[in-house]
Amino acid sequence: MRRRREEPGGLRGEPPPRWARIAPAAALVALVLAQALTPGAELGFFLAGLPPVAAFAYGAAGTAAFAAIVLLLLGLPSLGVGHARSTDLATVAAVCVLSVVIAWVRQRRDAQLVSVRTVAEAAQLAVLPPVPDRVGPVRCSGLYRAAQRGTLVGGDLYDVRAGPYGVRALVGDVQGHGLAAVATVGALLGAFREAVIDDAGLAAVAARLDRRLVADAAATSVEHPELFATAVLLEFPPGLDVVRIVSCGHPSALRVRGSVVDELTVEPGPPLGLGLAGPTPPVVTELAVRPGDQLLLHTDGVTEARDAAGQFYPLAARVPVLTRDPEGLVGAVWRDLAAFTKGGPNDDVALLLLSLDGRDPAARAAP
Repeated sequence: MRRRREEPGGLRGEPPPRWARIAPAAALVALVLAQALTPGAELGFFLAGLPPVAAFAYGAAGTAAFAAIVLLLLGLPSLGVGHARSTDLATVAAVCVLSVVIAWVRQRRDAQLVSVRTVAEAAQLAVLPPVPDRVGPVRCSGLYRAAQRGTLVGGDLYDVRAGPYGVRALVGDVQGHGLAAVATVGALLGAFREAVIDDAGLAAVAARLDRRLVADAAATSVEHPELFATAVLLEFPPGLDVVRIVSCGHPSALRVRGSVVDELTVEPGPPLGLGLAGPTPPVVTELAVRPGDQLLLHTDGVTEARDAAGQFYPLAARVPVLTRDPEGLVGAVWRDLAAFTKGGPNDDVALLLLSLDGRDPAARAAP
């Protein structure tokens, strides 16, 4: 997946923005100066609002420091800031104590939230770990963006694995998106990783994934029994400059050959989960791969994204231009898509770029 280096950790809590920490101190200084410049006005009691504000940006100790300063300024008339009577000062003191308690509770809740989010992030990364730069002789580059804010995994999936039958890749899109689809994503990825090792043919891999969804849909514990997913499976057999493809109702992959981009023509099959594991196996298409060819796989979150005028994102038309981006095609497509949709699409997005260069580091290292 090669999610950007800064993304792991993206679910964890972040410190308050700098302006939120500066605001109470700036307000304190402004009120003191305003009171000094207008001695006839009573501005000192506005200071009583600072400790509650500080409680949202500081911990208990920092809020207590603000509270002490406010009580000092209001309780010492010689400072010329406030002239609080004993009852007024007691009221402000109660507000200060309450602010410290609020800051302490908020700090504890933030620590608990960070812990929960860290565990959630680890669990999601275990379901869909980043794809390495290379799997055997296949170079990989990918990007994943979940539609649901605060999650790393949604309803899209992909993986690249090496096995006894070559390097196999999967890109899929399950019904729905967000956390409700994560269980289906996990089931499909688990079945795919087993199939990479056990199943000799790519059609058998697709059939295994289909059976997995059919079985899950038949289970009474499944909340939404109409489970299905579109997917495309690729196989780079060892020692051959070819790629084998099985399409299960998924958008066509793009082949980037120099400045020419075209859709790969394959026999379309039904989506997974509709019983394609029956007597008629899915059709496997075999295509020759030249040096320098790149295969761009994607989910419909890319091609069905719309701009403000309702136009779909023209991925195939944009790729020839984006291949010149020095930071790589996958990142360039995402940035272009985000600009096209003014901030990013409202669906899960998965992009996977594969190229066969014929060099297998593991094979070279073998004696």
